[in-house]
Amino acid sequence: MKKLVLLGALALSVLSLPTFADEKPLKIGIEAAYPPFASKAPDGSIVGFDYDIGNALCEEMKVKCTWVEQEFDGLIPALKVRKIDAILSSMSITEDRKKSVDFTNKYYNTPARLVMKAGTQVSEGLTELKGKNIGVQRGSIHERFAREVLAPLGAEIKPYGSQNEIYLDVAAGRLDGTVADATLLDDGFLKTDAGKGFAFVGPAFTDVKYFGDGVGIAVRKGDALKDKINTAITAIRENGKYKQIQDKYFAFDIYGK
Repeated sequence: MKKLVLLGALALSVLSLPTFADEKPLKIGIEAAYPPFASKAPDGSIVGFDYDIGNALCEEMKVKCTWVEQEFDGLIPALKVRKIDAILSSMSITEDRKKSVDFTNKYYNTPARLVMKAGTQVSEGLTELKGKNIGVQRGSIHERFAREVLAPLGAEIKPYGSQNEIYLDVAAGRLDGTVADATLLDDGFLKTDAGKGFAFVGPAFTDVKYFGDGVGIAVRKGDALKDKINTAITAIRENGKYKQIQDKYFAFDIYGK
């Protein structure tokens, strides 16, 4: 009888292993220096659209989320060495990044813009940028775009660790401008005191070669987590949770076409 009880207990423990595995927290990498998508509140907590979307997705998938802060250019390396399980940090879906990671479907899509002193004239040809110092976040799609498109036109490209550092140097006159996501620039700089006297100039940048097919969540190559997250994205879009979060931060449809 004791042997039967023992065997039964062992069988039960084996059957329960997948359940415990499923309950392992999902580690999500994020750079908390990209308002309104992710930033730090005065109490040190993370706030923003990306953070709220991630928590909604985890709630939908019924898994616990733990957030791992990392500088943007270190997120993909951290994913590859399994320090994190996913990247939810306004990372655009590009062909170049697809070589290293898999992406979910998009969860938003906005164009890139150039911000400089209000009244600065920049044409579609961007020739006026010759000799101008343009700040970009290191490791971002905007850095690649600036180096391959703006630098050949004579612009001096200056990489920074975070967009917040760029804002400081733009406001101080050490940079002539910056290229980044339009929503980020509007909320994180132009609508602040530091951004007074600055404005969007030139055209909107939407070239799929550089800016991809929107912003997605990155996971390791071949990870089934991608399909689970895609299902959750569809669910929060349909049940109204996505719109509830979107309306908290934006007065327009950030999901895009």
